[in-house]
Amino acid sequence: MENDELTVALGGNVKWRFPSVHPEGVKFGLIAAAITGVLFLLGWEIAGWLMVIVTMWVLAFFRDPVRAVPQDENAIVAPADGLITLIQRVPPPREMAGADGLGDQPMIRVSIFMSVFDVHINRTPIGGTVKAVVYISGKFVNADLDKASEDNERQHILVERHDGVRVGFTQIAGLVARRIVPFVKPGDMVAAGQRIGLIRFGSRVDVYLPAGTAPRVVLGQRTVAGETILGQMGDMRVIKGIQQ
Repeated sequence: MENDELTVALGGNVKWRFPSVHPEGVKFGLIAAAITGVLFLLGWEIAGWLMVIVTMWVLAFFRDPVRAVPQDENAIVAPADGLITLIQRVPPPREMAGADGLGDQPMIRVSIFMSVFDVHINRTPIGGTVKAVVYISGKFVNADLDKASEDNERQHILVERHDGVRVGFTQIAGLVARRIVPFVKPGDMVAAGQRIGLIRFGSRVDVYLPAGTAPRVVLGQRTVAGETILGQMGDMRVIKGIQQ
């Protein structure tokens, strides 16, 4: 690293700021606030105060914090905030398999479970061109279960880097979630960590690591979308973790 780059990396300071609410959530916040007002007007104070809590939760659910994305083209960053619940070697989803997708060989899948208290704005793991966005209707079983990857409502997104490397990831609806909202479409250019969609209200995101890439996260670890590095392309070093 050059001296001027080191100065930029080490200099200055960053102040905390209150996260904004994503526009997708404003209408839900307004609806909750309107119900709250009606309850107070009717004199139902207990119900009104309960709705105040619900309104605050709705606004918090759709919070959209700023993230510091690592500027490393070989880094695969987490697409979601949440808990690493599964790390498995599995075949790629049939909707993303084949020569035009992720191929047909088994891949390492890292699953991130999002509770209703996590940020639900999802981000792309790598920068490149969106090659496919495939929505599939389905069931709403617990997103923490392995079979959710094949049974639940889900949306596959395939991104291809400038050198042809592809990373696929899947937004999966859960018990509470009933809507996957995309922000991108095939042909769009995206930067690593860019917002690509959200899921309402509790769900999971699966990431399929490309060949020759080992996960740099462990079961039980919490991830931060756009910041946590799930793996380094071409790096097969395996790490272990201890819960303490």
